[in-house]
Amino acid sequence: MSDLLHTLADWAVVIVERLGYFGVFFLVALENLIPPIPSELILPLAGFAVGQGSLTFVGVMVAATLGSVIGALVLYGLGYWFGEDRLRRFIRRFEWLPFADEADVDKAQAWFAKYGGTAVLTGRLIPVVRSVVSIPAGYHRMPLGRFILYTMTGSAIWNGLLVTAGYFLGENWQEVRRYTQLFEIATILAIVAAIGWFIYRRWTTRTANRRQVARATDD
Repeated sequence: MSDLLHTLADWAVVIVERLGYFGVFFLVALENLIPPIPSELILPLAGFAVGQGSLTFVGVMVAATLGSVIGALVLYGLGYWFGEDRLRRFIRRFEWLPFADEADVDKAQAWFAKYGGTAVLTGRLIPVVRSVVSIPAGYHRMPLGRFILYTMTGSAIWNGLLVTAGYFLGENWQEVRRYTQLFEIATILAIVAAIGWFIYRRWTTRTANRRQVARATDD
């Protein structure tokens, strides 16, 4: 894993050095679509370049935030295309699975209508979630203007933190990845635990319901 990160870091250095602001834009947009390319490597590097005087802070922020929005729009479009009808057909086909329940679609629709903006805004600040939160936004048909506003705001905050960290760390800009990786691991573990708990609860609930139906039939 460390070898992969070093390879990605070396590749990011070459791209940013050769392409400048467009390189930052390209890498950040790609990071939204291919999470193994972490912004925790790209943006501190750009911050280091700002400290060296080869790039400006404003230019990097514009390029990075625009890249974030473009990458997010691709995933938003994917969620929009998939849509509610396809999801409901999928659930009906695999309703025997413990996570497939059409009632969850209605609950998710209501939840996203109420908290969707907050989910997109804060999701842009969380590793892993940052890349996937755009898909449910598209699926739930969040107004495009609101989606872009929330994505741009959250992305600008995250990008600004990483670029600033790279600026002050200088040649040690790769240290940013070491600290953010702990947060990323914790996030992944929390997501896996939440999914596991959801499946367990759904499975036990369905099992209990089947038993009740069987007892009622026997009576």
